[in-house]
Amino acid sequence: MMKIDKAPVPLIVPNPDDPRLTQSVVGVDQAGARIETKVPMERPLTLYLNAQEIVTMMTIGDYPEYLALGYLLNQNMLKYSDVVTEVEYDDDLQVVVVRTSHHTNFEAKLKKRTQTSGCAQGTAFGDLLEAVESVALPKAELRTSWLYQMTQTINTMPSLYLEAGAIHGCVLCKEGTPLCYTEDVGRHNAVDKIAGWMYRHGVEASDKILYTTGRLTSEMVIKTVRMGIPILVSRSGFTAWGVDLARQVGLTLIGRTRGKRFIALAGEERIVYDQNLAYVEEESAKHKRKGEGGDD
Repeated sequence: MMKIDKAPVPLIVPNPDDPRLTQSVVGVDQAGARIETKVPMERPLTLYLNAQEIVTMMTIGDYPEYLALGYLLNQNMLKYSDVVTEVEYDDDLQVVVVRTSHHTNFEAKLKKRTQTSGCAQGTAFGDLLEAVESVALPKAELRTSWLYQMTQTINTMPSLYLEAGAIHGCVLCKEGTPLCYTEDVGRHNAVDKIAGWMYRHGVEASDKILYTTGRLTSEMVIKTVRMGIPILVSRSGFTAWGVDLARQVGLTLIGRTRGKRFIALAGEERIVYDQNLAYVEEESAKHKRKGEGGDD
């Protein structure tokens, strides 16, 4: 839990009307007609841990403090027991600095980089398996009534993806209720924002569900495990390594969740089938999200 002053836990939702997050661009369509469309912004954000530069990330630019904290936690550069004294963001310089009560040195991790399946960033520092070697995820259950309530609520919420496309989303849920919904150009950034938000506000992970619009890759499994969340759900598909890792650590992994349908490939013992499918509606076409046409 965070060692600086806690704030009341807010509900974070996408704000597609925020003018800082999109830009209007003029072009032509398939018929040669002139069109104007919105596209997401993509800005560099340089992260420092104390006096050491760690990485420059490409992000839409919202919640830089949460993104910085979550990135460091999910890369195992920041421990949950560490004392964070300050998180400082400079909008002009596009720099965020996380300061701790003790100095840290991550030269060894910085030298060892692993290319991942994440979009827009694609690099993890250190040993990818370090976070899952001795993990013990909490016992939990996933009622199908919660799953359908959760996905229907998410699919009908405003989002930057529906406004401008080219965006991934991640949502932290308790039972069927979304608590924190973040978006970014890469799903790794979106989930890191949630990790930082949870850490900043001391949010318990053991009874939560993480939902993502992106693929269920090894990277997403490891980040979910690092956060201590026992259930990971996506509207998109799986990778083989993602499934293998989820089975090793006992993570419930559910994909291709659209309308009445879903597939569980790991941790299915947590599922409680309490929902009558006759009362579940199929997904409306106007609310389709990323992953609808395939496993992207």
